[in-house]
Amino acid sequence: MPTDFLPCDGCGQAASPEHIARRLQRLEWTTRYRPVHISALLLGGVSPLAEEDFLYAGKFKGEADRLLEAVGISTEGKSSDVVLSEFQRGGFFLTHMLECPLETGQAGESSREDLLMRRVSALMTRIRRSLKPKRVVLISGLLTPLAARLSNAELGCPVILDGGRPFGLDSSDLSGASQILRQALGLTAAGM
Repeated sequence: MPTDFLPCDGCGQAASPEHIARRLQRLEWTTRYRPVHISALLLGGVSPLAEEDFLYAGKFKGEADRLLEAVGISTEGKSSDVVLSEFQRGGFFLTHMLECPLETGQAGESSREDLLMRRVSALMTRIRRSLKPKRVVLISGLLTPLAARLSNAELGCPVILDGGRPFGLDSSDLSGASQILRQALGLTAAGM
């Protein structure tokens, strides 16, 4: 059984067959709800490990719940398809610098930072050539070391920050970060 795997194109980690299978499943879910015209590309740091935290899995826990709250989309009494369609109609698209969760043994902070740094160029190319959003919004504190680099890059659109830093949807002050993000996106507190 081989132990040397090629790096994953979505995160740079060693890609086992299981890793590739999880990546393909997440790509399938995500592609279904990608807007034709992306108004706001919401950029996180690392894709969540738990499937229920991954927005496009449609279970809306953890990161997914925080993000929907931040953009003013309620899940109450709605099917996951309705919620994700509403997110799509709003012109929102979520992606992560590392599109796969960190594998066991890769979760160290220096390893995570190294992987993030190695993905910047590929992400910038993807934003310019494929995604072509009207704006990029950094939503994870993990992207703080990359905020200036992304802001100064020629992405073809502005990078929206909270006072020079990413909006901290992964911080302990979620309500404050959510409110500031809604204001930056031009959304009301009650919804879109």
